[in-house]
Amino acid sequence: MSFLPLEGLRVLDATSSLAGPYCTEILAALGADVVKVERPDSGDETRQWWPPWHGDGVMFLMANASKRSLALDLTHPDGREALLQLADRADVFVQSLRPGVAKRRGLGPDALRARNERLVYCSIGSFGSHGPLRERPGYDPLMQAFAGIVSVTGEPDRPGVRTGASLVDQGTGLWAALGILAALRERDATGRGRVVEISLYETAIGLLPYHLTSYLATGEVPGRHGTAYPAIVPYQTFDAADGELMVAAANDRLFAALCGALGLAELPADERFATNQTRVAHREELVALLAARFVTEPRDAWIERLAGAGVPAAPVQDVGEVARHEQTEALGLLQDLGPYTTVAPPLSVDGERVLHRGPAPALGAHTAEVLAEAGYTEEEVAALSTAGAVRLGNGPAR
Repeated sequence: MSFLPLEGLRVLDATSSLAGPYCTEILAALGADVVKVERPDSGDETRQWWPPWHGDGVMFLMANASKRSLALDLTHPDGREALLQLADRADVFVQSLRPGVAKRRGLGPDALRARNERLVYCSIGSFGSHGPLRERPGYDPLMQAFAGIVSVTGEPDRPGVRTGASLVDQGTGLWAALGILAALRERDATGRGRVVEISLYETAIGLLPYHLTSYLATGEVPGRHGTAYPAIVPYQTFDAADGELMVAAANDRLFAALCGALGLAELPADERFATNQTRVAHREELVALLAARFVTEPRDAWIERLAGAGVPAAPVQDVGEVARHEQTEALGLLQDLGPYTTVAPPLSVDGERVLHRGPAPALGAHTAEVLAEAGYTEEEVAALSTAGAVRLGNGPAR
């Protein structure tokens, strides 16, 4: 049985790029009717991002499944009025316009909630609504740099790097979805919506809790440790004869099991390596001993041997290996949406995978349909199109 707890919920999505669309895609997967509001000329900017697939960038396709596209010009008075009428009957309004733009266009929280007190209004920003940087724009890599993530990512003797995944954008989307669901839960009791605010910067800071706590406690600025973790040894990748593997021997028992599997059973009795604290103090000596052993045999042989010894270890795989892995297939994590295959929501309920309900829409594919639901006649929709306030889809909804 499908898990659609948000069925009947109406969401207006006036966001672009990744954080906002990822938030509303989560809501759509859970059953909400999400109407994606896009510019009539080019749509969401990620439609143009490389690499293209079926006419749109893959980031757009992966972040906008199960939505309907309304191509509407928010700078046109008639387009703005149409959005206001849609907001009057919506449950949730999510926007990620540049700071101050929503208010200037009459689409701020006060204006919309004065018309619809049940509306949950979610604003996704860059640096937050207060402070000296509140009006600056931002993207995931900028926040990874500014918030310190780049400074703790990479090898210690090389410049810092951004993470290969868009952790800040997707983390912001997750927090926004959580805040919206909490506000909706409260609305069930009060009948009134809330204004939910989330920013990329706040999310980025939230991803560094132990780094910041450590600095505040000791005054020492955390650095880069490659794949290692500064508080635990051994907890990093090692080169095998034909590839890399990650090893996570997080306590004394696991370290002893690791040493037994490596044929180095004498190491736990060495006072330099007897406890995690001493292993951290003698990190370089220990890692050199382990590395010399790992490089003598193939990766898969080590993975099998460590699994038999109960030591957490994993091969370092590329994305292609992940896509083809039997564990990925067994969990149903890749979903065929027809025009393309993407990652299904990482959530199961009662043993059943939550799935996207359809592919991302073509630009403006649902403009006439959505406006009709708001009370516009065919003639009025045609007039809006002629005036340039909206764009009617010139292709089928995917």
